[in-house]
This record gives sequence, C-alpha cells and structure tokens, in this order.
Amino acid sequence: MADNDGVPAPRATGIARIINAFRYSCAGLAAAFRHEAALRQECVLAMVLIPAALLSAADGVGKAMMVGSVLLVMVVELINSAIEAVVDRVSQARHPLAKRAKDIGSAAVLLALLNLVAVWALVLLA
Repeated sequence: MADNDGVPAPRATGIARIINAFRYSCAGLAAAFRHEAALRQECVLAMVLIPAALLSAADGVGKAMMVGSVLLVMVVELINSAIEAVVDRVSQARHPLAKRAKDIGSAAVLLALLNLVAVWALVLLA
C-alpha cells in the first residue's frame, strides 16, 4: 500500500505482523463460512468426525491421520473458494480458462474427500 506521494507505507514487523496475519486469517475464515455453503457443510462434518476420531480405538498416529484428513478437506475447500472468488472478480463472462480453474479447484476438493474416506477406512478397518 502507498501513501499519496507514492511512497510505500511501512509494513508491520514482529509481533504486530503476526497479530495482523491472525486477524486476516480470521476474517478469511468468517467470509468463507458466511459465503460458502460447502465449507459450512464440511464444518458440520468436522464437528462429527473429529470427536469420532478422537474417541476411536485408533492409536495416536491413526487419530492424527483421521483428524488431518478432515482438516485437509477444509483447507482445500478454502483454497478452492479463493480461486473461485478471484475468477469471479476478474470476469463474470463464461470463459474456458475460468471453467478450467474452477473445475480443477473442485477436483482438488474431491480428491481431498476421497483421501478422507481412504484414511478413515484404512485406520478403522485395517
């Protein structure tokens, strides 16, 4: 960001930078939760699956993998939502590259969900 003279404003450093980053992250989570139905659905899924993983008979590594697979779905969904927002910001017009970007983001979410199923099956059934 620059002031009126074109001189960049000083950036926060140290703990102020960490606090700002935390605030931006919280704002991003709130925006995604407010605007993305898929993320809300995955939050409900997480509220069921994470306690189930922690209460399961799996060992510590298995529990970590189960919880990690749930969180991975949410991380990928956030990235997919960011891609979709940028594509929509650039243009609302239909374009093959816009469709490709959105489809690839959606495919990433699908793979994360398939990973979740595979991890849970391997941990619980092996």
